[in-house]
Formats: sequence, C-alpha cells, structure tokens
Amino acid sequence: MVKVKVMVNGLPGNVCRMIGAHILKDDRLTLIPYSLTGPEIDIDQITIEGQTVALIGPDSRNARIMTIKDQYGDFISIDFTHPSAVNRNARFYGTFDLPFVMGTTGGDIQHLQDTVLKSSISAVIAPNMAKQIVGLQAMLDYGAKNFPELFQGYQLEVKESHQQDKADTSGTAKAMVAYFNAMGTGFAEDHIQIERDPAVQQTIWGIPEAYLDGHGWHTYKLTSPDGTATFEIRHNINGRSIYTEGILEAVHFLQNKIKNGSRGKVFSMIDLIKASNT
Repeated sequence: MVKVKVMVNGLPGNVCRMIGAHILKDDRLTLIPYSLTGPEIDIDQITIEGQTVALIGPDSRNARIMTIKDQYGDFISIDFTHPSAVNRNARFYGTFDLPFVMGTTGGDIQHLQDTVLKSSISAVIAPNMAKQIVGLQAMLDYGAKNFPELFQGYQLEVKESHQQDKADTSGTAKAMVAYFNAMGTGFAEDHIQIERDPAVQQTIWGIPEAYLDGHGWHTYKLTSPDGTATFEIRHNINGRSIYTEGILEAVHFLQNKIKNGSRGKVFSMIDLIKASNT
C-alpha cells in the first residue's frame, strides 16, 4: 500500500496539532515534517507525538517549498490557518501545484474557488469538515429549496459558542440561517448570538471545562407567531475528533480524485458524503 503524504499547515495551532497526531497514528498516511505558519509565530519547530515538525514562515516558504517537493514528491496539504490568510494560501498552492484540503469560514470564498478552478490542482474546501453536521445542513438545504414558506412568520433565535480564540462567526451557523431564511424566517445574520467567554460558557451554557478550548455548540430555536409552537435544533460538539475524522477522509477522497485525473476542481464535503455512499 502506497501511503498518502500530507503536509499540515497552520501549526502550532491546536486543530493542526490534533490532525498531525492522527496522521502519525494512521497507517495509510505519512506526515511531512514541515508546516507553513504565520508571521506572528516566533518558534521554528514543534514536536507532535515524538516527531519534530519545522515551522516555515511567509518570508521563506517560496524557497523552502521547492526543496520539500524535491524531497517528498507529490503530497496533499491540509490548511487550517487564520481566515485572513486563506486566499493568499490558495494562490500559493495553485502556484506550486499543491492540492489541498481547507476548512475555512473566512476570506473571499468565490475568489478562493476561482483560484482553484483556474489552476492545475484540485481541492476540498468546506466551512465544516464534520460529515454529520454537513449532512444535517444538506437536509435543511433540501427543505429550503422545496418548502420555501414552511416557517413563514416564525421568529428565529440562533446561538453559537466556540473556543475563545475563534476569530469569526460560525460558518455553520451562518449557513443554517440562510436555510431558515429560505423557509421564511427573515433573520439577520448579525443577530447571531456569539459566545467566546469561557466563564459564561462553563457556568451558563454548561460546557465541560475540559472542552472550553475546543468545542462548537449551536442552537437554532423557531417560535410561531402566536408563541404556541416551538422547534429547536441543537448540535453540540466537544473536542475536535469529529472534524479530524472528516479532514482525513477528505484527504483520501481528494487523493482518489487526483489519481483519477482530477485537475482544476473544487470539491465539498457533500461530494465526499455522496462518494462514500456509492
């Protein structure tokens, strides 16, 4: 069996550390011991499960990536950097022919997709890498397209809580708002209630202390105009395992697409789910 080589960019971030640890435990994957990182990082290496990974800043990555490609050949990049860097990183991947898996809720998404479509690489790009949550979204998307007035006049309340260092509003919450609005709610995206205070998360929300630095809790509450009917959907995720599993599935999915000749294509987690059920 030929192992898939993977470079995880965004270290020393917590999500990337977990992804790296999972790769090292997966017999089908090989972790490349280098990671592209941001200008604010002042260390030059970290250790994951006993393996040293060198960190490469923006100033030297163009030169270093050629050496890495010469040494390791073809590989897939996983990108979980800051939302402000996603478009710049995508251009970098396109320039150096590096297919990638990217989880992001920021940046210019249309420009991001266009960058891939105009390149010779393919990529999996998704705001959420958890298959089960993406599947839930797909069900609501179906409802939005087929039952456009289902919740006409209903009041929608949306609350989301994530770890303190998450810079942007939940992409999942924003997507769900769009589906409910298509079913008649008329909810403004900037009314999403965002919580990033660990003290409030633990005492008011009831989020376990062990997961304050890594969780994603969402509640969507619909109330009828007269207040006599209430519908509520929740998905509360503690830790990052569910996302890591989806990310690694995306790596294998993308590798299979590349092996079958895919170039200049953007895939979503929906594409992955459909492929896994055929």
